[in-house]
Amino acid sequence: MSDWIISTITEWGYVGIFMLMVAENVFPPIPSELIMPFAGFAAANGQLNGLGVLLAGSAGSLFGTMLWYFAARLLGLKRFHALCNKLGRVATITERDIDMAVDWFARYGVWAVLIGRLIPAIRTLISVPAGLAAMPFWKFLGISAIGTLAWTAILTGAGYVLHEGYHIVEAWVDPVSTGVVVLAVVIYIYRFVTWKPIKDIG
Repeated sequence: MSDWIISTITEWGYVGIFMLMVAENVFPPIPSELIMPFAGFAAANGQLNGLGVLLAGSAGSLFGTMLWYFAARLLGLKRFHALCNKLGRVATITERDIDMAVDWFARYGVWAVLIGRLIPAIRTLISVPAGLAAMPFWKFLGISAIGTLAWTAILTGAGYVLHEGYHIVEAWVDPVSTGVVVLAVVIYIYRFVTWKPIKDIG
């Protein structure tokens, strides 16, 4: 994958960075931890402009995360309820779980989005509860932009400073991403095994 990312940035420049960051947010296994540091390295070598790299990466990331937001917003809470009820054990969540999560998000949504955009693997997923909770779009976009610019700037700056050692960033951040994913899978398996419909509880 790294060769594909590098060749895309080398051949397509800012457009390539934008497209890769869109893809990274739609399909999280594509790592921004490699995309932006290499783009920063290219800027350090004079192949690209540092500000252009930052703007292209941030714009692509925001566009990708908006797709998840609108998908969740269009699905809506009632249809999401119905879908989870239909899937039952596979969904591992009940209407009560969903309502509690939405209530929590209504109280702490701003911080959830801001901090979530700085956490690998969570960066994309945080758009879904934002959409389901009907967080106002402009509010979601503004908060996401702050978090996205910060994350993109950190990765771009690391690649710029490290030059040929840009891949070191991936070596540090990738275990965190993997850890988050593994934790999510463990929690899902636990909930899948112990799940009971509400009517069976108590």
